[in-house]
Amino acid sequence: MRIPVLVAALILGLLVPMTSVNAQEPTMPPLPTPLPPVPMPDVWPASVRIGLYRVAVTVVDQIATTHVEQVFANDGSIPAEGTYLFPIPEQAAIDEFNMVVDGQQVEGQIMDRHEARVIYDSIVRQQRDPALLEYIGRDLFQASIFPIPPGGQRTIELTYSQVLPMDAGLIHYRYPLRVNPFIGEMSGVRYTTPIGQLAISMNIRSTTPLKAIYSPSHDVAVLREDDFAAQIGYEENNVTPTTDFDLFYSVDAGEIGASLVSYKPAGEDGYFLLLVAPKVEVDPEDVVARDILLVLDTSGSMDGPKIQQARNALQHVLGKLNPDDRFNIINFSTGVHQFERGPQPISQVEAAQRFVAGLEAVGGTDINRVLLETLAQVDPERPTVVIFLTDGLPTEGEVNVPRILDNVRQNTKDNVQIFAFGVGDDVNTLLLDSISRENSGTSAYVRPNQAIDEVVSAFYAEVATPVLSNLAFDFGKLHAEDVYPYPLPDLFAGSQLVLAGRYRTGGPVQIGLTGMVNGQPKTFMFDDLTLRTEKGEPYIARLWATRKIGHLLNEIRLHGQNRELVDEIVSLATRHGIATPFTSFFVPEPEQPVAAPPWDQGMGGAAPLPTMSPAPGRVEEVLKQVEASAKALMEMPSAPATGASAVQESIARRALSAADTLAATGEGTQGLRHALDKAFAHQAGLWVDTTYRDVLPKQELAFGSEAYFDFLVEHPEWSPYLAVSSSLIVVLDGTAYVITDSGEPSSQVPAVDTASVPDETAALTPELPATLETVTVTPSPEAVVIQPTQPSSAGQAPFCFAPAFGIGLLLLPAVLLRRRTGPSS
Repeated sequence: MRIPVLVAALILGLLVPMTSVNAQEPTMPPLPTPLPPVPMPDVWPASVRIGLYRVAVTVVDQIATTHVEQVFANDGSIPAEGTYLFPIPEQAAIDEFNMVVDGQQVEGQIMDRHEARVIYDSIVRQQRDPALLEYIGRDLFQASIFPIPPGGQRTIELTYSQVLPMDAGLIHYRYPLRVNPFIGEMSGVRYTTPIGQLAISMNIRSTTPLKAIYSPSHDVAVLREDDFAAQIGYEENNVTPTTDFDLFYSVDAGEIGASLVSYKPAGEDGYFLLLVAPKVEVDPEDVVARDILLVLDTSGSMDGPKIQQARNALQHVLGKLNPDDRFNIINFSTGVHQFERGPQPISQVEAAQRFVAGLEAVGGTDINRVLLETLAQVDPERPTVVIFLTDGLPTEGEVNVPRILDNVRQNTKDNVQIFAFGVGDDVNTLLLDSISRENSGTSAYVRPNQAIDEVVSAFYAEVATPVLSNLAFDFGKLHAEDVYPYPLPDLFAGSQLVLAGRYRTGGPVQIGLTGMVNGQPKTFMFDDLTLRTEKGEPYIARLWATRKIGHLLNEIRLHGQNRELVDEIVSLATRHGIATPFTSFFVPEPEQPVAAPPWDQGMGGAAPLPTMSPAPGRVEEVLKQVEASAKALMEMPSAPATGASAVQESIARRALSAADTLAATGEGTQGLRHALDKAFAHQAGLWVDTTYRDVLPKQELAFGSEAYFDFLVEHPEWSPYLAVSSSLIVVLDGTAYVITDSGEPSSQVPAVDTASVPDETAALTPELPATLETVTVTPSPEAVVIQPTQPSSAGQAPFCFAPAFGIGLLLLPAVLLRRRTGPSS
């Protein structure tokens, strides 16, 4: 008799068909004993999720030990079981690999890349999902997981060690966290719920002083204990990861260390990132002595919690001054009041703290007068930092913003930096952004739900110990162009400077850094640096483009729109897939669009679209609309300078111009996907390479066909592009490859014995037994209906879900039908 059994999915992204060639020589460990029969519902619930996902990494002199803990919860009414797949990190030298499930050691096996390729390609063929193509070429760890009872949990712990590679002076750690960000309610293959809590921590210990610590993928917190130890942390709740976790760090015994990473596309100028970091522990004589001028708005609108928080912020800064610093406090409303006439020595801090405690909020807002009186007391012989905090618009004295800006320009000396803090939304962002940017500072905004003292204290912690001011770089033969940030900030102990720029030719380079320390020039030379002549780290191009876009947006904001700047923003944003106020990748379709297959649907929870044949010409029309819509903004009035939208727009522009991570580039934005150096926009039912144009020669490939896999054999380096989707257009070597998929799952594929795979080419066309079951996914706006098809003959060939660690280590909430056939008992 036939016994229907529900098998849930412990998988990170994909439904994995696990097979055996024969009973005597299985290619993979068997699944646990089948579960007892259960009623067969019409709709299969997605009941399994990851509640907790914790990664703890310890690195000691390039030896990294990674411990992973995941808590899988079964919210359904039936048991769930599956197989766990872990694509081993690329180029990792694994010397330890073990798994514990609820405290019990679990046996698993490591497959080399040839055996793993069989599994990867089988998933691609059967599930019509190319996501695993990204992991082709990696070894694979696989283990069976005990059933998760209804309403129960399983805690899985995984530990492995590896030697971290060093390249261009940077040691690189990567944790394969990526999952596909495009999630639909019809999933059954991809998970439909985000991770409850995701936490990544790293503990780095080194016998050589640590310098730069940098993550291009995630906004991490870095706590430097001393020159030889650091803690790195990242945490987020209800998150769907869109990128792997990458972290780079450098070691250098010198006073300041520099590392250079680069990317050189074929036939184009290259892109580089220069990471410059001083040591953490600084001799007091090497700290730059500054004048700190604290300017506080005490107008009537600051009354209540605002003035108390502002007093706390000033007290914090006064308590963190360096021994040779000088300071003054200037508060303003209708008039201007000062603690003393001019900068005071550190011995006056206690008296200043009493002055701050007595500040009250009353009167109007005379911004022009307070700025001019503050700038009049600047000592031209000492670096001076002005911290300017206001919650309102100029209401007294000179109220015309252009005239206020002109007055500041005429009275500001070259040694002055202005950092402006806008409190609330009733501030003039054009005024604050302009005076900061034109005077080597930055502007920040304290939103209504934030505390003033927390924001200012966090800022001052970063800039409290300057070790080099008035920076200038000599790039020598590098021919560096379009370098950002511009202008350059000072260099502070425990921090780092990340420069992004372009270069012409690769090879060895020498870079000089010059700055001032207490009135004396100081020069550092970095001569053990090399630029790539080809390939490299593609993310550098997107980070550079993001910073340049931020710079151009600032120019438009401060000086008005013009056609050339807008055109350049559109060109950069379109090519690199960066969301900006001038580019939108979500253009309404005037005609019925082509539907993506079920696994590519779900944008914003939209209902499934009807299937149509892709039309590349139609895609070209849509891309033209994208550019036309962006350029049409040239005719729109300038954005307002005040209000919540103005503040948010200023924050967004700063995020672009100061981007150090892919998050600021729009990574994970709905309707955008990135692979290596390319961006893909979801248009006309396809994922379209943003460099595609209709005039390019085209070549069509049917997803999952022999020609498709032959193409992968010939160009394995292009597999990350094809992993984007089963329906896409990608431009490679001047040809537009149009990948289309009917959406029909393969019903039968002959078997192959992975143990006898002679080489990688042979592994590219895996074959599965004729007894393999398939499922038909019927699109529905509300649920996924999974209908079993009859196996062609007797035998056990269950589907199981595998938490593909490298795709995001997420327990895909899906439940599939597993059927066993055999003699009646």
